[in-house]
Amino acid sequence: MQLIETKIYFHKIPDGNYIKRMDRRSFFKKTSLIGLGVLASHFTVWSKSIFSWDNPIHNIPEQKDIDKQWLASLHQRGEKIVYRKSKNELRYIGMPVGGLHTGTVYIGGDGRLWLWQIFNTAYDGEREGIEPKNVQWNNGKELVTVRPRDGSAYIEPAIADNLRSIEQGFAISVAVGGKQVVKELRENHWDEIVFEPTYPTCRVTYSSANFPVEVVLTAYSPFIPLDQDNSSLPLTTLHLELRNKINTPVEVSLTGWMENGVFKGRKDLNAVRKVSRILDKAGVKVLNYSCKQVPDSALQAGDYGTMAFTCLDPQAWVHTKLEHWPVAPHSLQSDLNDSVVDFADLQVGAYTVKRIIKPTETSQISYAISWHFNNPHPKLKAHLKDAQNGYWYGAKFNDAVAVIDYYLAHRQKLDGETLAWQQTWNDTTLPHWFMDRTFVNIGTLATANTMRFASGRFWGWEGIGACAGTCTHVWQYGQSMGRIFPDIERNLREVTDLGVGFQPETGAIIFRAEYEKRPAIDGQAGVILRFYRDHQMSTDDTFLKRNWPKLKQAIQFILDQDKNGDGMTDTPMENTLDAVWEGEIGWIVGLCLAAIQAAALMAEEAGDRKFQQICMNYVRKGTENMDKYLFNGEYYIHRPDTIQGRKKLGSYNTCHIDQVYGQAWCFQVDMPRINDREKTLSALKALWKYNFAMDVGPYIKTHLGGRPYALAGEGGMVMNTNPKNEEKAYGDNTTWQLGYFHECMSGFEHQVAAHMMAEGMIDESLVMTRVIHDRYHAAKRNPFNEIECSDHYARAMASYGTFINACGFSYHGPKGQIGFAPKIGSSDFKAPFTTAMGWGTYIQKQQMEGKRVCQLTLNYGALELKEFHLGNAEELSLDAKQITALQNDKQISLHKVKRQGERLVINFKDKVGLKKGDTLTIRWS
Repeated sequence: MQLIETKIYFHKIPDGNYIKRMDRRSFFKKTSLIGLGVLASHFTVWSKSIFSWDNPIHNIPEQKDIDKQWLASLHQRGEKIVYRKSKNELRYIGMPVGGLHTGTVYIGGDGRLWLWQIFNTAYDGEREGIEPKNVQWNNGKELVTVRPRDGSAYIEPAIADNLRSIEQGFAISVAVGGKQVVKELRENHWDEIVFEPTYPTCRVTYSSANFPVEVVLTAYSPFIPLDQDNSSLPLTTLHLELRNKINTPVEVSLTGWMENGVFKGRKDLNAVRKVSRILDKAGVKVLNYSCKQVPDSALQAGDYGTMAFTCLDPQAWVHTKLEHWPVAPHSLQSDLNDSVVDFADLQVGAYTVKRIIKPTETSQISYAISWHFNNPHPKLKAHLKDAQNGYWYGAKFNDAVAVIDYYLAHRQKLDGETLAWQQTWNDTTLPHWFMDRTFVNIGTLATANTMRFASGRFWGWEGIGACAGTCTHVWQYGQSMGRIFPDIERNLREVTDLGVGFQPETGAIIFRAEYEKRPAIDGQAGVILRFYRDHQMSTDDTFLKRNWPKLKQAIQFILDQDKNGDGMTDTPMENTLDAVWEGEIGWIVGLCLAAIQAAALMAEEAGDRKFQQICMNYVRKGTENMDKYLFNGEYYIHRPDTIQGRKKLGSYNTCHIDQVYGQAWCFQVDMPRINDREKTLSALKALWKYNFAMDVGPYIKTHLGGRPYALAGEGGMVMNTNPKNEEKAYGDNTTWQLGYFHECMSGFEHQVAAHMMAEGMIDESLVMTRVIHDRYHAAKRNPFNEIECSDHYARAMASYGTFINACGFSYHGPKGQIGFAPKIGSSDFKAPFTTAMGWGTYIQKQQMEGKRVCQLTLNYGALELKEFHLGNAEELSLDAKQITALQNDKQISLHKVKRQGERLVINFKDKVGLKKGDTLTIRWS
């Protein structure tokens, strides 16, 4: 989230007049807080009831009344997720299907592409979100205006048919009953369409009772964990499988088409000419789309560039410009002549493939689309030196045809490794819905929310076009990027956090780098914690030691914010709730303690023993005092400043969602506890008791001022509640940021769900994750777009942390350590894992008491191990004679077997090096 100045924007409406549009700050102040106070003064009876909007009564039920059968189903593997035409579940679906940092291209529920946010239009205050529209929402008292950054796409989700700006699609023609029957791959042409999401891929199946061919479309952009470069192609691939359902051969004609989208929608380029030209690449013909006679003034425009389209069948007929609509594949003739048309004309190229398919057999045909628009938004270029030379993909490829050429040359690797990951991720005993929801938010990286500049620098908004600067206090919640593409996180640490955002004179990290001048205390702590995780996801200590001098300064900055020396941060500073709070704040203190504990561990590895001791002493003192002074007997609180008291906004004695966030981070990076376990469990149970509701409707109807990220009838965890019904619970002089307290923001909810999973509150964790999943069911809104301050919000990548803790996964690359302690179905468990250089599958089976088999299979890259850690292993023997370790069929010698806290640790005599296809098996017999 971002604090911005109060501004009034004017928007022209159809009658020619102008209406005012307030910024987010004004939205809260004018439509929620001030207005409610005035209203309550006119109806004083409300001040003593649940509808007292100035001081409402806490109304979240302590008993959740969760159906036991439904709860049990959350633990089960269940059915694959599918969305169906017959259930009206397709119109909101928009799965990102382009490469990382290359804009947003969605595939819709019926398999057609839409949105096409690839033209560099998103920018703070100008064009935010996937659909820049304001909507009206009744908040329980009155209609308020909701902008994209305030959740307009949650209230009125974008509809694919309304945002399909570029003409693209497929049509299939088959002889039926003596005549040609044509069906386009679109919703209204088929009896049933089934969309099966398995991000980064999806599968769309088309079927009709009276049509002899079933069609299956599989779509994806290359997505290979640990390989950022090959996952960052401005490319979409579409693979069709045609299946003959009848007992006689069928002759099929399939046409795929794509429009020249360069300068699409412009009204000021009448002299420009559109060009569609055929080029031969790797044995296939590629359509190159461009424009000529472009005025100099448009050469730096965001929509100046090229597109390309191809069919991977060398025998495909090419059509540089379709002339007749609707498309009739059986009657199209090849046209190899270059097409040059007026700018006002529609220019659509196509490929047709004709096949005869034998009874019950299938035929495969593949297509690819690429784009190349290398002019970042002019305000971005003005603000960021790194943006001035365009994007990474613009430096790697001269145009869109070069992208297609690269794909054709490396197709076996790109397709093979993408599909291998998709199979690895989904080959698990964990529930289908759980795997979907905990991973799907990584798709944020494949939207216009992130960029990778030609210099190599990674950069992101908080949500598309809103809140600039890869904000430290938002991005630090995400766990998926650091595990799937750790190179991106390391780049962010070095180039931004300890680079352009670093102040060497103080050690402060500016939380929006070039877009700010201040540090944020939670963001600073989050950088240090992510540094430790990113070090763990490295092969050796090079990254840590290279950055240790600056990192040590950043750590010292946090130590310096404890003015009274009690181990608890107390310097007023910006935080993720866009305010400067006074006093000692449970969640800030805990997060800083976790960061300093990570610092101690890094200092040890960096050989800085003196600083390690300083950090350890600080943590020892701080953890003792936090548990002593900031725990109220039930949960952790915000202790007011001794001088300022409760004058300013704060959480004080209320129940805050992030109160044990620091302890949550400890599980993500396998650190010792910073908070007493019993007190932590009490705090989490208080959050469940006071902040979570299976229906947030009654709460948000009476606690106004928040943005609509969960609506009546939907479950969620509210950010901050006042269970004791204190007057002025949030301070004597509350400000507009109070509105945040009454919201359900999925990134924070995922953080709590992950922590609950780690602490053994499995049911609560699954329920929390599932209600978010259900809020984003395709029947209601886009399942791939978790919204906070604009679309595809970065904080939602915290969802991956719940998966990490469900596996009890730990990894330290430089030390050669890997470990598992499954929380769900540990007696017969299977799940994917990623490491610094490789990824694969872990299997654990309990055969009987004292007998267990653990197996790691590497499906990609390499993995070097010195230690294997296993949780929940109290009944397993430490006697090496009862343990067999094998690398494939070769026995491995063990050096030591010991218990370390709650886990069993096996040290190998020699380093174990696994490569793709290798299996490490450890068996107790």
